[in-house]
Amino acid sequence: MPNVKTYPKPDDKVYSLNELDESLTYSYAHYLNWLFDDRLELIKGKIHKMSPAPSRFHQKILTNLFRPIANFLNGKPCDIYTAPFDVRFPKKSKADKDIYTVLQPDLCVICDKNKLDDRGCLGAPDLVVEILSPGNNQKELLYKYKIYEEFGVKEYWVISPSEQTVLIYTLGEMDRYYPSKLFTLSEEVSSSVLPGFVLKLDDVFED
Repeated sequence: MPNVKTYPKPDDKVYSLNELDESLTYSYAHYLNWLFDDRLELIKGKIHKMSPAPSRFHQKILTNLFRPIANFLNGKPCDIYTAPFDVRFPKKSKADKDIYTVLQPDLCVICDKNKLDDRGCLGAPDLVVEILSPGNNQKELLYKYKIYEEFGVKEYWVISPSEQTVLIYTLGEMDRYYPSKLFTLSEEVSSSVLPGFVLKLDDVFED
């Protein structure tokens, strides 16, 4: 278990990002008492600042993804959510004080309703989509890749607005990710998590 220092205590209210020490290890219990507007994620107890408000094109891509997936899921048991939406990744204990990773994927699909509560998702979604923003490529491709693989996210899509590409990682043998080819304009992608779903990338990157 990470060595959590005593200040601020989990039940201490924190009103400014400046009150946090980025060298410390924090849990979800701390996270719940952060009352400032800055958006943060926790990766193994360490604070990771999220990018400023996403670009208009980033949000357009998100809308172009959300609409067809939501329509496909209509009447099916899976739910779809977009950021800000907390996904907690517990190791053994599900207690707030024992959870050290909390992420906000751009889009996620959860098919096990038992993982959903009023605070978001407790456990791995079935499908996660991250849309890269300038400056966060390393975090998405390294830190989050490792988290999603470790906790068993079945499918992880990485979308590059600048390159207009989609790379899909699928959980396979030995619970390891296996990458797809790099998909780009004029191509279609499908999902092992959503059998029968087909998405035209021209529609995703339409602006």
